[in-house]
Amino acid sequence: MSVHHLRRTAVAVVAGLALPVSLGLLAPMAHAGDMTEPFGPACSTVPKDGAGSFSGMADDPVATAASNNPALSTLVSAVKKAGLVDTLNNAKDITVFAPTNDAFAKIPKADLDKVLNDKAQLTKILTYHVVGEKLAPDQLTKGSFKTMEGSNLTTSGSGESYKVNDSAKVVCGNVKTSNATVYIIDSVLMPTM
Repeated sequence: MSVHHLRRTAVAVVAGLALPVSLGLLAPMAHAGDMTEPFGPACSTVPKDGAGSFSGMADDPVATAASNNPALSTLVSAVKKAGLVDTLNNAKDITVFAPTNDAFAKIPKADLDKVLNDKAQLTKILTYHVVGEKLAPDQLTKGSFKTMEGSNLTTSGSGESYKVNDSAKVVCGNVKTSNATVYIIDSVLMPTM
């Protein structure tokens, strides 16, 4: 190989590295990981392996994935009662704000029973928890998003601390399923009736 050819190759390699660096395309690895991993205090309760683990949920559509998480059993029952399992499992690129069992327990039992037995109202409430696009954590900083129900919900926060409608806290966020991003929340969201 000639010295001239080696010099040209070296210049091409350096130029190939300089462009991504100058455009900010080679971000630090820790920062990239922060935005792709699930976060929040309730994430520690998710099983480490099996269908209910983060890797197991990533393989399933959202309603099926939720059914494997014991903390979401009330939500799953409500989704089944409303007949929304297929709708959610077949939707493409959605975000679900998923209330925990404890979130449903905050609702007085008589009120909750009434809603669970009113399919139209139950459907309205559940579809208010679904946004028709996958939302990354940084999009939640100060957002307003149209829900499947038809009205908007708002998000605010930063880092690993977010709220929905200034009331529900994200307790485990950025959970991936095969068709959705899930943010597990500590309160049930109520659309204007």
